[in-house]
Amino acid sequence: MEIATTTLPPSVNGGTGPHSYAQNSYYQRGALEAAQEIIKREIAEKLDINQLFSGSSTSFCIADFGCATGPNTFLAVQAILEAVKLKCQSSEGLNSDHVPEFHVFFNDLASNDFNTLFLSLPPKRQYLAAAVPGSFHGILFPKASLHFAFSSCSLNWLSKVPIEVTDKTSPAWNSGMIHYTNKEVFEAYSSQFAQDMESFLHARAQELVGGGLVALIVPGHRDAIPLSQTTIKMEFELLASCLMDMAKTVENDCCL
Repeated sequence: MEIATTTLPPSVNGGTGPHSYAQNSYYQRGALEAAQEIIKREIAEKLDINQLFSGSSTSFCIADFGCATGPNTFLAVQAILEAVKLKCQSSEGLNSDHVPEFHVFFNDLASNDFNTLFLSLPPKRQYLAAAVPGSFHGILFPKASLHFAFSSCSLNWLSKVPIEVTDKTSPAWNSGMIHYTNKEVFEAYSSQFAQDMESFLHARAQELVGGGLVALIVPGHRDAIPLSQTTIKMEFELLASCLMDMAKTVENDCCL
């Protein structure tokens, strides 16, 4: 009898040890902190509280897509929650004491370390928490069920490696490199990113209620700036050199 096996996509390192995501996500935290005031301002200016609570609903649902294992996701949720509370208190047509019941959904791949995430939940949080495992490139929630969709430093992870990059006969074959080095490689990854973004936005369009908001933080650099003039290129070249040396060491050891 044959038993089918499924290979799960890679996730961030779980746990709280020295090599875990929780201890090595300062860059992602910095991006979030830089964007917090923008998110709060957009909530204050554009979130239509009166429309959201025009019916009998008193709950406000937030989803973080690509939450990883914390603690950055908790900072994002708290900032969103506080901004929504201020919006409720200042909105005409609502009782100034009206505070919705907050539901927060933490989404990531099924292979994510949700145990570490939920063990580190803030003890005095003002929301109900739940995990929603699965790829955010597809629909994860019922139609018109979310009020605020958020994702930070996650959409740069593609749903799959472009086929052209894995074909040794293709001009996009990127042998010995961990970042793009020619136009064909760039176009292959750009095309895959465009497809993934379309899938992500289509799914969120189904899930959001009318008047809801989406906030996305995506790493990148301006098209007008050549990659050769960015620190990213230097960092990737150094990392690539280290990985190639490690691979050669393993290869030499195997030949002994």
